[in-house]
Amino acid sequence: MRQNIEINAEGTILRGWLYPAAGVKGRAPAVVMAHGFSAVKEMYLDRFAEVFAAAGLAVVVYDNRNLGASDGAPRQELDPWAQARDYRHAITWAGARPEIDAARIGIWGSSYSGGHVLAVGAIDRRVKCVVSQAPLVSGSRNLQRLIRADLIAEVRKQFDADRAVRFRGEAPAMMPVVAENPLAPAALPTADSWEWFTATAKLRAPAWRNEVTLRSVEMLGEYEPGDYVARISPTPLLMVIAANDHLAVADEAFAAYNRALEPKRLLILSGGHFDAYVSDFDRASAAAREWFARHLNA
Repeated sequence: MRQNIEINAEGTILRGWLYPAAGVKGRAPAVVMAHGFSAVKEMYLDRFAEVFAAAGLAVVVYDNRNLGASDGAPRQELDPWAQARDYRHAITWAGARPEIDAARIGIWGSSYSGGHVLAVGAIDRRVKCVVSQAPLVSGSRNLQRLIRADLIAEVRKQFDADRAVRFRGEAPAMMPVVAENPLAPAALPTADSWEWFTATAKLRAPAWRNEVTLRSVEMLGEYEPGDYVARISPTPLLMVIAANDHLAVADEAFAAYNRALEPKRLLILSGGHFDAYVSDFDRASAAAREWFARHLNA
């Protein structure tokens, strides 16, 4: 039965769940996982965690700082490198638990956090296994695909104006994560983003908020986790790519997989960015479970 947990990330409390490893006596291997852009843990991370725990893996799930149940300010601000560092804080926390084997810890991420685990897997050698699902690989190139070319200059003006506002000590500008009108300003301006976030929030996560700081989008455009992918080896890497992903665009993910060194494995899903949580959940979760079980010796 899962437990509520608190992780002290150098003064910021990250709140989440610890799932014990089913059927394991003594120290168990573990998986550390967090969600993607603006999402909270109730948005299907519990389903993945249950699959992993049933396979003999302890699972640490938490909300990213500034979101959901976790502390941190400004609220609704997504700093990708702060989130990546929090994976490392969570690994430290997990390794200190008496029921977890610190030498057998893997990391799982999806979408934005799918990019985080590429960077963390390359930097932190405590990580023994990586699963990256529908990852953001290049923030700059992704934004070029999501923002119309004739609007990019105006968006940059908004970033600069927001910086001046923050310098004066005023509250940061905010923007919606998703919008029903695909032409309206939104951090994730795709129809499937609107459908998944609004439906999932209503069904599973009423605490999710449809807003982020404007600076979150600026920081997304500065983030290049795919630059680290060739450095993950010799840590085993599984990438799960949705062939029709036009949010964290699939061709960038395929190119990153080709740059990765062995040992690695690729699972291609037929759907779009969000299908791994729902219609393709069984395939995505089973592949991750088997990868972790094999390389963490669950």
